[in-house]
Amino acid sequence: RAQLLDLAWGRTTYIEERTVDVHILRLRKALAAHGLDQAIETVRGVGYRFAPP
Repeated sequence: RAQLLDLAWGRTTYIEERTVDVHILRLRKALAAHGLDQAIETVRGVGYRFAPP
């Protein structure tokens, strides 16, 4: 999460870590509408992985 926060918003902006979770959830919902509901996998202890079908 920290790496995603730094890459998306930079180190100078304070963003709650849950922000990443909310954006991933919204992205998953958008992808599911196109039949790609399994395209983003959660990798425990690491983060997320894009896994195209």
